[in-house]
Amino acid sequence: MFQKILVPFDGSNNAEEALARAVELARLTEGEVLILTVYRHHSMLEASFSMVRPQDMPGNTDTAMREYAREVADYAKRMAIDAGATRVRAFVKAGQPARTIIRMAEDKEVDLIVLGSRGLGSIESYLLGSVSHKVTGLARCPVLVV
Repeated sequence: MFQKILVPFDGSNNAEEALARAVELARLTEGEVLILTVYRHHSMLEASFSMVRPQDMPGNTDTAMREYAREVADYAKRMAIDAGATRVRAFVKAGQPARTIIRMAEDKEVDLIVLGSRGLGSIESYLLGSVSHKVTGLARCPVLVV
């Protein structure tokens, strides 16, 4: 049924709960869990604000964001394996979260997206354009919001 399950993961409690639900489903269906951590790409102007930094800091803002996103994705992968998932892959991508999630779902031909909700009501979601609201509206596959 669900052979490829995509879990966008940002390290929040809601994302951890979504990952736990995805692992449960993957164990039932012998499916694969694909974890995606998205970080925001910074412009050259934004990067220039951090030109003076200590020696041990990465070369630019994008590098620091990418490294942190990799740590978050690796943490999620370890959590999934510890919870009993046998097939897990983690990915890190730069971009706008909702669009990047949708693109990944289409590229990897996932059967289900499981993502955390921030707990906003429908009016707040509409006004703020939450990631979960955008993904549920744009995805071509089923979406489970936890």
